[in-house]
Amino acid sequence: MLLTAILLITAALACYTAGVWAEHRTGVLAPTHSVLFALGLSADASGTYVMSLIQNAGTAVKDGTAGVLQSMMAVTGALALVLMAVHLLWALVVLIRNRAAEKATFHRFSLIVWAIWLVPYFTGMASSMVR
Repeated sequence: MLLTAILLITAALACYTAGVWAEHRTGVLAPTHSVLFALGLSADASGTYVMSLIQNAGTAVKDGTAGVLQSMMAVTGALALVLMAVHLLWALVVLIRNRAAEKATFHRFSLIVWAIWLVPYFTGMASSMVR
């Protein structure tokens, strides 16, 4: 199950990063960016679900540095999932309204959400390495 979680979270990283940085490079939000945001959110939610199964199975380390990092990952990961969902919904609103100014400034919000998303990604990675 751990391999599945790792693959899903890595897919989330790839999709979400590709969407955020493609949008940033072009300077304008496009529908393809929203598709990548949605794929990233879906992969992240699925990976998070698999990680919760691992946690509930009792195979995860719950004490020491790894435990602290896992707790931090859980809190920041929940925040990141909510922000990713809000980010996707707001991207859809911006695309539907089709206002050039909104499409041109949306990348600022994307970069903030992406940076916050990296916190649980790297704390999760670190918690797996610290045993």
